[in-house]
Amino acid sequence: QVHLVESGGGLVQPGGSLRLSCAASGSFFMINAMGWYRQAPGKERDLVATITSGGSTNYADSVKGRFTISADNAKNTVDLQMNSLRPEDTAVYYCNVNVRRGWPLRNYDDWGQGTQVTVSS
Repeated sequence: QVHLVESGGGLVQPGGSLRLSCAASGSFFMINAMGWYRQAPGKERDLVATITSGGSTNYADSVKGRFTISADNAKNTVDLQMNSLRPEDTAVYYCNVNVRRGWPLRNYDDWGQGTQVTVSS
């Protein structure tokens, strides 16, 4: 129902930066929030950062001060600027969108396919 296209992942040295981007398209009544989650091998998927349509942000403690999430509501896109990257940031990063859609209208979480971020020297 909602298609998410992610870009910007790759290999970066410790202390470096990457910028992840995600664009949402499809059928939905409205977007409630967008965000990024990550999952390392053998670990559960964890929240990285979220942003509501009103601009309210929330960050995991481990990324506060290093990552910045931003969104363009008109374009239905969300970005994650990642600075001062550490090896422990290595994971598959998934774009998430919480949308109101369907009939009857309900709130749903939709996910991108993920993009690999590797922080290594």
